Amino acid sequence: MTTSGCRCPAGSAGNDGGQWLGCAHGHRRRGSGCRHRRLQPVNGIRIVGIDGPSGSGKSHLARSLSEALGAPVIEIDDFVSWENFAGWWPRFEAQVLTPLLHGEAAVYQARDWADWYGDTLGEWKTQPWTPIMIIEGVTCTRRETVGRLAYAIWVEAPAPMRLARGLAREGAQPGAERLWREWMTEEERFFSSDGTRERADLIIDTARHG
Repeated sequence: MTTSGCRCPAGSAGNDGGQWLGCAHGHRRRGSGCRHRRLQPVNGIRIVGIDGPSGSGKSHLARSLSEALGAPVIEIDDFVSWENFAGWWPRFEAQVLTPLLHGEAAVYQARDWADWYGDTLGEWKTQPWTPIMIIEGVTCTRRETVGRLAYAIWVEAPAPMRLARGLAREGAQPGAERLWREWMTEEERFFSSDGTRERADLIIDTARHG
């Protein structure tokens, strides 16, 4: 995903814990060219959203960014299911986004992926409030988050590469390729309608990482 020592997306930390996100290594910054942008807190918290189609490399970036910023990650995989591409949002909003923006812990019931084909919920998780939080996963920077995130990152790769990555992870599950292809169609439809990519502060293309 990102190369060792890459200053994009995570740069230097200020004494107040604020971070800089830049556009090194050819990553494209929306707006004013290559100037870094300060993450302004919203209601006292800086929430960084990492969005983009499945298989693009969001999780890898989130792990790297988490280490660089010392920030926890809340994964959208704890909310989605194959049969519920985007309709889980009200639960995420009520259990995660709204509490964090009110200075409270996020307390949410996570998806139980032992039920790989269904939508069973499992354990409850608690993520204490911290001044910097990362949310990662498909549609997490959707239109409903405008004005509520400090920074939005879009991660992308060509569709054949994303499918290959996904099947390398999950291809052993019967029907996985069909589910992935259907999911990718839903993603394309949603992102086109929502304008997610166009709103991103930073666009990262992971194609060269294979």
